[in-house]
Amino acid sequence: MVIQKYKPTSPGRRGMTTIRDPELSKDRPEKSLLITLKKHSGRNHRGRITSRRRGGGHKRKYRLVDFKRRHDGVPAKVASIQYDPYRTARIALLHYLDGKKSYILAPDGLHQGDVVQSGAGSEPNVGCCLALSSIPLGMDLHNVELVPGRGGKLARSAGSSLRLSAREGRYATVIMPSGETRKIHVDCRATIGRVGNVDHSLVKIGKAGRNRWKGRRPKVRGSAMYPAAHPLGGGEGRTSPGRDPVSPWGKLAKGGKTRSAKKTSNSMIVRRRKKKR
Repeated sequence: MVIQKYKPTSPGRRGMTTIRDPELSKDRPEKSLLITLKKHSGRNHRGRITSRRRGGGHKRKYRLVDFKRRHDGVPAKVASIQYDPYRTARIALLHYLDGKKSYILAPDGLHQGDVVQSGAGSEPNVGCCLALSSIPLGMDLHNVELVPGRGGKLARSAGSSLRLSAREGRYATVIMPSGETRKIHVDCRATIGRVGNVDHSLVKIGKAGRNRWKGRRPKVRGSAMYPAAHPLGGGEGRTSPGRDPVSPWGKLAKGGKTRSAKKTSNSMIVRRRKKKR
């Protein structure tokens, strides 16, 4: 995997970088694992914008990725490593011996031609999926379940991983990428290794148009607006806000609580990523 730089032939090219992965397949994606998702441009079922600055972007098809990995006891060969426009990670196309095909997240170190397997009795190799009760301590994991059978929820973006640190009774202790330590039931499954495409965070966008290709529309600072458009607007020149950062409707933008009081899992958190002051 190589980060490619460009000659500064234009202001947009100056500083722009991309990733060139020689192992990335140029084959077309598996048709049976493609669906078309309708674009909503940040709008809810009532047609109102609930997620701002979304819209446009290239057409793309969603790849059905197997996050549950419940096809147990059947070895699968990695047919190819492919690009996925809906996620930062690469995906691997698996051909099972019984004829089934599926996509999984491609971990770092998984190559075309490798053989992976899921379920009890599988070797703890990169790309294999096992229950936390069967994985040796100290290993890096990704695509980790929070509830047995519901599919992986944790560590699914490029370069991320969890560390299995301990096991006691019905629960295993893992260290999150943020530094938080939490308990997860030992029947939950996880995939060995960390997610591939590790250099994704080093890519420099280079120009605003590249974000438009992704469906991300421009963002205007509130302090650059006039007073009627934003609480932080107005003033001659660049002025300090004079108050806490807020949304256009006056709600606090930073430091507000985002977790629901009814759906918390505080009892599973052993050590938080931030110490309470």
